[in-house]
Amino acid sequence: MKELTCRSWGVSNSYKVEKLNQLIRGWINYFKIGSMKTLCRELDGNIRYRLRMCIWKHWKTPQNRAKNLMKLDVPRWAAFKIAYCGDRYARLAHNGWIQKAISTKRLTSFGLVSMLDYYTERCVTC
Repeated sequence: MKELTCRSWGVSNSYKVEKLNQLIRGWINYFKIGSMKTLCRELDGNIRYRLRMCIWKHWKTPQNRAKNLMKLDVPRWAAFKIAYCGDRYARLAHNGWIQKAISTKRLTSFGLVSMLDYYTERCVTC
């Protein structure tokens, strides 16, 4: 999973989501007999966190970051405050405004399959 969400891997985010979906479906179809609901919940959060970092790095410049955050309904003052902040990608991926802007709902509409939802659909022992 770390290789597929690597920030330095120079492919589009939609390709990363496509490959992550293949990995998630493969894991769940292989391990659907076991009970791994909490593991799925934790990994699901980790995947979303790493994708937020990838998207943030993909926007590259502070101007693009502020513009894209405002497109995602973040107030202007907060968008500029976050965009021009010198914090690392990992720290900013946990920021409340970024989590609101790049929410689980938006990632799902982008095509990301939720590991927990897919597991509950396929689980044999649930």
